[in-house]
Amino acid sequence: MSRAFVKETDGEDLDDGAPDRPVSPHPNYVTPAGLAQLQARVAELTAERQRLLGDESVGAKQQLRRVERELRYYDERVVSAIPVDPAARSGDRVHFGATVEVEDEAGNVQRYSIVGEDEADAAHGKISWVSPLARALLNAEAGDTVTWKRPAGDKELHILAIHPYR
Repeated sequence: MSRAFVKETDGEDLDDGAPDRPVSPHPNYVTPAGLAQLQARVAELTAERQRLLGDESVGAKQQLRRVERELRYYDERVVSAIPVDPAARSGDRVHFGATVEVEDEAGNVQRYSIVGEDEADAAHGKISWVSPLARALLNAEAGDTVTWKRPAGDKELHILAIHPYR
């Protein structure tokens, strides 16, 4: 068969095969900062989508699919967001949005802020409220010792202080 009769791809039928991002089955609790981050991400993706809509290149069409997939995810996260004002909570127990200062058996002191799933950033001490560490800390008081169940083995953490949301 001659190549003259074979349809060349124009990018319309190119699919990267990537599925939509899975959405967590947990309630989407967010801090005020977390909600602002989600809304900012939607705005960024919307602007990128608008920019890509005018570009007919194959690469732009593939990138547009990725952006639209991300936009669907973040739109859903904004719609399902349950804002929680941690400043309205008392500071006597660990709660969503609190920053907790803990000491382990070796004397190492760490600070963790308990935040929404999309706001979590372990490198900056922000842990998701559904993480095993946050689950161990939630509802404890300063002076309590909690057990953090980890695959590497349980770890005892002594709660030194509970700080308000920042």
